[in-house]
Amino acid sequence: MDQTTESPAAQPPSERTRLKRYHWLGDYEKNTINSIIDSALVCQVGYVIDGAPYVTPTNHWRIDDYVYWHGSSASRMLKAQSKGIPVCFTVTHLDGIVFARAAFNHNVNFRSVMAFGNAEFVEEEDKRRSLEAFTDRVAQGLWQHARQPTEKEWKATRIIRMRLDEASAKLRSGPPIDDEDDYKLDCWAGVIPLKVVALPPESDPNLREGIEAPKFIRDFFLWGEG
Repeated sequence: MDQTTESPAAQPPSERTRLKRYHWLGDYEKNTINSIIDSALVCQVGYVIDGAPYVTPTNHWRIDDYVYWHGSSASRMLKAQSKGIPVCFTVTHLDGIVFARAAFNHNVNFRSVMAFGNAEFVEEEDKRRSLEAFTDRVAQGLWQHARQPTEKEWKATRIIRMRLDEASAKLRSGPPIDDEDDYKLDCWAGVIPLKVVALPPESDPNLREGIEAPKFIRDFFLWGEG
């Protein structure tokens, strides 16, 4: 609900992570932040190169207190981020559309995380563990099921990470909040919930005959359930 209050037991880790607008929607609990990050497959990474702003959508994963993403060894984005420039990492889930009686009070239900920090390359000896964690996060068992990367593929891939020292969550749930007089209006108000669902697997048309989808694919469901 919009009227939730900030928990005194979970204060923002820095002034720039403190929510200024609608601060009662803020949550600084580590478990809340981690669950929002872990239940998403796509993030946005913002940064500045040569005075120009960029926001890159990419896949991410978390190991302990670090969030990771990867890309090509030739990527200008990764090379710039690895030099310690400030980075802003965000994740958002859209959970519903909120219809109010007054147009000014329409809203959305959502869960989001914003984190600030400086990114760094993951050392070569940790790349395999990091990529295995990412692959199995997509579907548990996928790393062992697929062909392992070749030496050329390893060299073509870089992994970057950022420590989650400065992070905050912002969440809204529940029905609309209208002005007291508007509750008397003959307008429908409520919420249309939204969630991500997985549909049945579609086999590659080039798949050889007789190859069945493994159990971890048949049992697969997406992160909107998280």
